[in-house]
Amino acid sequence: IIHMNVRYFEMGNGHWWFGGGIDLTPHYVVPADARYFHRALKGVCDVYHPDFYQEFRQWADDYFYLKHRQETRGIGGIFFDRLHTEGRGLSKEALFEYVLAVGNTFAPTYIERLNRHKEEPYGERELQWQGLRRGRYVEFNLVWDKGTKFGLDTDGRTESILMSLPPV
Repeated sequence: IIHMNVRYFEMGNGHWWFGGGIDLTPHYVVPADARYFHRALKGVCDVYHPDFYQEFRQWADDYFYLKHRQETRGIGGIFFDRLHTEGRGLSKEALFEYVLAVGNTFAPTYIERLNRHKEEPYGERELQWQGLRRGRYVEFNLVWDKGTKFGLDTDGRTESILMSLPPV
């Protein structure tokens, strides 16, 4: 499972920020895939700010953690919120370009992973493991994810809020 979203908020008082991230929750962790994924993210981050990758990777590691199981949801990625010009030395336009670059990293990194593994055998054992890993993803979204909680607490459209959950 790969998850990516980017967003821009602007308040009536003119206060604005960007948020988003991309993370990978593979059913099977392949170290070479993890290295490839993180190198791609670091490459994007480093173009815009030397601290982005380490800061946002740590944020993702902390955020995508199932405390009740004491395990990570996947291999991590990057996560950021309330990103604005203050203290960054970057213009709003540069931050927008960064957010676009993060979004444009999604398809190439995932397609590369699919191509690496599309011919691997898949049977009942793999299906059972996939169900367990999808369950962990659902647990995180329903128990810990701030966006899911916010949407449900504010009577948002349930179908839209839960659309990121994997199929059963």
